[in-house]
Amino acid sequence: MAVLGSHIPLDDLNTQDAEALLKWAADTYGERAGIVTSFQTTGCVTIDLAARAGLNLRVLTIDTLRLPPETYEVIEAVERRYGIRVERFQPDPERLRRMVEQHGEYLFFDSKPKQEYCCSIRKVEPNGRALATLDLWITGLRRDQSSFRKEVPKATVVNQGGREIVKLSPLADWGEQGIWDHIRANDVPYNRLYDQGYTSIGCVICTTPTRSGEDKRAGRWRWFNQAGEDKKECGIHIGGSGI
Repeated sequence: MAVLGSHIPLDDLNTQDAEALLKWAADTYGERAGIVTSFQTTGCVTIDLAARAGLNLRVLTIDTLRLPPETYEVIEAVERRYGIRVERFQPDPERLRRMVEQHGEYLFFDSKPKQEYCCSIRKVEPNGRALATLDLWITGLRRDQSSFRKEVPKATVVNQGGREIVKLSPLADWGEQGIWDHIRANDVPYNRLYDQGYTSIGCVICTTPTRSGEDKRAGRWRWFNQAGEDKKECGIHIGGSGI
């Protein structure tokens, strides 16, 4: 049975390691707990840790209908490897049609507000529908991913759709090297775009490789870089959802 957000032992949870947090999530919330992932490295490692611990955690993803082929390939590889079914949430067809008719297929090039609107239709709204099936949301946020994420907690309670849910980032304190060490040591499936210089992977066109010394999310919506934009977020982890 789920525990109300106001009774969550946040101080204790924020000191726990990834395996302990995942076990607590599965034991406490059961089918109302889920790993919501875009199948970047941290999400794949989280799934692997849960599988190794024998935890029956749901895995959910947002299919924007604009993902790179390599992302769809790693989703299928994860399903085969762990014998699971990934729950896929897609944009509302009618809202997507209206957006494209009004603003065009590539509206995200026009302005930051239009990029955020596209993300809202393709990612944030489907993510809200996914979270409506959960009381505990497991993410792949890490503190080393960007300056905006440097203080992300391992455990917090956020408002989502007018209700409180628990948000866990079990690998928040893991570094890039630790993630890759786990992937290589355990042959964890991963997105092959990482072998081509990508460090953060979203939709086709909106994601590019990064250069040495750049923020790991610098490749997102790169055309806004010249405007000094460093908060490279689609909206899922800001606003009501919180960091």
